[in-house]
Amino acid sequence: MDKIDIAEKFAKFSEHWRPKVIASLNGQEMKLVKVQGTFPWHSHDDIDEMFIVWRGRFRVEFRDRIVEMEPGQMVVVPRGVEHRTAADAEAEVMIFEPADVVNTGGAATSGFTAPKGVRI
Repeated sequence: MDKIDIAEKFAKFSEHWRPKVIASLNGQEMKLVKVQGTFPWHSHDDIDEMFIVWRGRFRVEFRDRIVEMEPGQMVVVPRGVEHRTAADAEAEVMIFEPADVVNTGGAATSGFTAPKGVRI
């Protein structure tokens, strides 16, 4: 029940594409991730994902359009919708999704597949 300093949490790690859990509630997790480059195409058959930009510019690419975001903006990716995320320069993003989600969804395990449940 202590406050969480989001900037302080982001300062604790430097790797890209490795979400870190900072809070859990009602079967959901709030995760922080640093991103740069382009993540593989994937989808999550049974879950929605919410991305909130904390710092930098971030985009979610869909097969038919691209959603570009700046700090303070967010997007929800509905379950089953193929997408990939990207940032030309490093960006910091908050993700809200059910616990135990594999970040690469239904895509094959790769170097982008992050360990689940890593907390900071």
